Amino acid sequence: MPAKVIKIEGEKALVDVMGAKMTIGILFVPEVTLNNYVLIHAGQAMVIIEEEYANASIKEWRELLDARDKDFFTS
Repeated sequence: MPAKVIKIEGEKALVDVMGAKMTIGILFVPEVTLNNYVLIHAGQAMVIIEEEYANASIKEWRELLDARDKDFFTS
């Protein structure tokens, strides 16, 4: 899941994941800076990704979640 880094404190970062805020580890990406996008797995940032890729991925996630919610509420 792509997340935007909004605060860094030591080996942890506060990120925004589709509007939700969470704290993750950044041990594997020590070069991360504010406003970078990262991919998260098991509470850890695994890699820094390009903003364009992050935005495209977030758009796809939103479409999937919206479709799931629509099917759930119309069934």
